[in-house]
Amino acid sequence: MLSASMTQRLNEQINFELSSALLYLQMSSWCAHHTLEGCATFLRQHADEEMAHMRRLVQYLHETGALAIIGGVPAPLTEFHSLTALFDQIYAHEQTLTRKINDLVHLANTEPDYATLNFLQWYVAEQHQEEFLFKSILDKIKLIGTEGQGLFFIDREIGAIAQQRRQQVPYASQ
Repeated sequence: MLSASMTQRLNEQINFELSSALLYLQMSSWCAHHTLEGCATFLRQHADEEMAHMRRLVQYLHETGALAIIGGVPAPLTEFHSLTALFDQIYAHEQTLTRKINDLVHLANTEPDYATLNFLQWYVAEQHQEEFLFKSILDKIKLIGTEGQGLFFIDREIGAIAQQRRQQVPYASQ
């Protein structure tokens, strides 16, 4: 059985994952609007992944006998200054996600709640991969640039990442 504080914090994380999914879906729409189809596809996939993370948390709460509470989330931004600014925001957002997961791990370790601590290890590994992924995308953007044909090559590169991830990660079944 989960403590009241752990239940509350896991519910907060559920809603943060939902907010993340909406943010990435909105970013995908912005990219599609700016004919950056590779980026749009990648971010749509990432929105699906965030929804899968949310569902995983909901299922865990159900398994522990707790009630998952889906709350209202603020609407995401709809405009971004540039593709670089968009990915800078994603990287910062993923760092925030990592801090939130680490805080949950700390709480589970402090209570102690070893079942939740074990459950959260998947999120710890996932966030490590996410930060690495978005840092590498930002590095590619800086290397290639977004002037002239650079934007075309960045979009194509991120589209290739989306294709690779589609083959590796079954988003719908997580």
